[in-house]
Amino acid sequence: MSNSRLRSRRDPGGGAGAAGRDELVSRSLQSAEHCLGVQDFGTAYAHYLLVLSLAPELKDEVKETFQYTLFRWAEELDALNRTQDLLGCYEQALELFPDDEVICNSMGEHLFRMGFRDEAAGYFHKAVKLNPDFSDAKENFYRVANWLVERWHFIMLNDTKRNAIYNAAIQKAVRLGSKSVLDIGAGTGILSMFAKKAGAHSVYACELSKTMYELACDVMAANKMEAGIKLLHMKSLDIEIPKHIPERVSLVVTETVDAGLFGEGIVESLIHAWEHLLLQPKTKGESGNCEKYGKVIPASAVVFGMAVECAEIRRHHRVGIKDIAGIHLPTNVKFQSLAYSSVDTEETTEPYTTEKMNQVPGGYLALTECFKIMTVDFNNLQYGIKPGDHVMMEVSCQDCYLRIQSISVLGLECEMDVAKSFTQNKDLLSLGNEAELCSALANLQTSKPDAVEQTCVLESTEIALLNNIPYHEGFKMAMRKVLSSLTPEKPCQTMDTHCQNNEMSSGTGQSNTVQSILEPFYVLDVSEGFSILPIIAGILGHVKPYSSVEKDQHRIALDLISEANHFPKETLEFWLRHVEDESAMLQRPKSDKLWSIIILDVIEPSGLIQQEIMEKAAISRCLLQSGGKIFPQYVLMFGLLVESQTLLEENAVQGTERTLGLNIAPFINQFQVPVRVFLDLSSLPCIPLSKPVELLRLDLMTPYLNTSNREVKVHICKSGRVTAVPFWYHMYLDEEIRLDTSSEASHWKQAAVVLDNPIQVEMGEELVLSVQHHKSNVSITVKQ
Repeated sequence: MSNSRLRSRRDPGGGAGAAGRDELVSRSLQSAEHCLGVQDFGTAYAHYLLVLSLAPELKDEVKETFQYTLFRWAEELDALNRTQDLLGCYEQALELFPDDEVICNSMGEHLFRMGFRDEAAGYFHKAVKLNPDFSDAKENFYRVANWLVERWHFIMLNDTKRNAIYNAAIQKAVRLGSKSVLDIGAGTGILSMFAKKAGAHSVYACELSKTMYELACDVMAANKMEAGIKLLHMKSLDIEIPKHIPERVSLVVTETVDAGLFGEGIVESLIHAWEHLLLQPKTKGESGNCEKYGKVIPASAVVFGMAVECAEIRRHHRVGIKDIAGIHLPTNVKFQSLAYSSVDTEETTEPYTTEKMNQVPGGYLALTECFKIMTVDFNNLQYGIKPGDHVMMEVSCQDCYLRIQSISVLGLECEMDVAKSFTQNKDLLSLGNEAELCSALANLQTSKPDAVEQTCVLESTEIALLNNIPYHEGFKMAMRKVLSSLTPEKPCQTMDTHCQNNEMSSGTGQSNTVQSILEPFYVLDVSEGFSILPIIAGILGHVKPYSSVEKDQHRIALDLISEANHFPKETLEFWLRHVEDESAMLQRPKSDKLWSIIILDVIEPSGLIQQEIMEKAAISRCLLQSGGKIFPQYVLMFGLLVESQTLLEENAVQGTERTLGLNIAPFINQFQVPVRVFLDLSSLPCIPLSKPVELLRLDLMTPYLNTSNREVKVHICKSGRVTAVPFWYHMYLDEEIRLDTSSEASHWKQAAVVLDNPIQVEMGEELVLSVQHHKSNVSITVKQ
């Protein structure tokens, strides 16, 4: 019946309908092409939708042009903030091309930029499944996978001791009568499954992350427990009785703790659980069946502390130098890491840094014995504070984080209140103004700091960059050489010399008069985050430097630094004020001018190559004056073979033995990534099996020297199992000036490719690595 209706509608006059349809399709195709020619992408997209709905047999023929039209129209919608229209266009496109990996990947990119990471990961994952060799989608999925399934999941699931202790505690509680269980923050659902295996009658679990919720559903089904565990996709704070669970439970299990104990909101969730979801606790001395009373696992926690001296931690949280490559840092600019942020700031941030102290590069010096800070009874939630023998402090948990306040250090002859070292307003001292532990231990001092006029909050990697002296000295030397080569004759006395002699403010010297007649050299710094390179460039001669910093407090700080160095702040330009958006940053300084130097960020602090860096370099080369340079000019990537059980266990769950027989590994390992980032090779537990070898060359100035595909022979100098290939970079500002991202002073971390299957090697053998570079993505595989 439906077919006859379709025929009568399309062909009521014996073929005239089909001819009319073909004519409409032809006209629509012509209109679409015309619209593309005049860059009317929205109308072109509408015409293509009509064509494909009338003539689906043309899908293969117009696929590439349709994709191009979709992507250009989506860019316009994105710029206009028409989010719903943008998503609607992609949904229409995916109805027509449900198995198109390129459209799936592009949809994921838009969703990720909008903050929908879970949804973006789904599209990236689908794109990779459709085409396992689609490098763009793989890179996108790997990057988002680190957000969706944090790496500590693998470490916890591989921790046999931790799993066994939780299992034993749950078994004991269930055996004593706690038969109804709620798992808060279920993750993969391992604690819920422990409870079910222990014999609990009713098991409920809640998980807020969509990705982890779906993963837990798959895990429970694979372990044949989906019918016995009710999994809720929600926060425990939103659970209501009897709407979500029928009655109060006798046992809550959870591991919603971080390195500071309270950072994942365990206090708030347990207070809510005791008030709304748990049976009342058993009072001391009371007997009876445990099923009538409420209980929490873990039962309690003890927080310990130790005062330490650690140069590595300090250089990421305190600017420890006053002069950087000839630039004086004034006392009226105070740099702070996010760990210094106080409780009343707009953004709540962790007031501590998280470190594996046994793997901190350079180690640390213990200044006190280990002391107990506080004990928390999760079955009572009454906090007790026990002062240490040498460091007196009060402890609180506010806005989910452990905070240390009212810190006093007892010396031999005097007592000093360290909390006073941090407060900027003396009137607040009486209110018990809070000071974080890392701040206190880093700032133990007897003198008060200078008056603060501008606080500049930086990421820890940005502070480490300011402390990186070779980096700034290298850039200063390289920029001076380029500017000297561009000057017709020997350059006049450089402005940094004037600065050192405090003569710049007069502006009356003959050299300044000569230079003021000349057109300045234009220098653009588009490196990520806070950078003082534009100021360094500005003191090297008649230079007009441009900074790409975004935050107002960073711009104010740069202005203050400029003034302190007698460098007129009006000379320093903030480039984002001159361009429409960040994507348009690479353009001429003026319509008739070109750049002398463009500074690009090639390597992320994590140890990876920046996305789209080669595309940015291609644009930058077109914007340089004759003799101008991109910094760095080229980059060499180095690596070596290592055996590291640590990297294996941090990258994937190893079988079922570590998870006490539960089948979890195949599901969470879908989110493993081949590259581990933010590594410190100097302290990574590993055994080197080869010497370093050059893997890749990225040339930003001379692209024909790039190596996109290489086979590298690596000589084995020690027998063992190759489990990973750590890598780092040498960045050449010119042929003589080199920066090493693995050096002790480096603000960059290193990364490593972790092999799916370790390879046994013997000393004297050779292993061949296949290194491929596509756009900004690098893959390293072992060629058997």
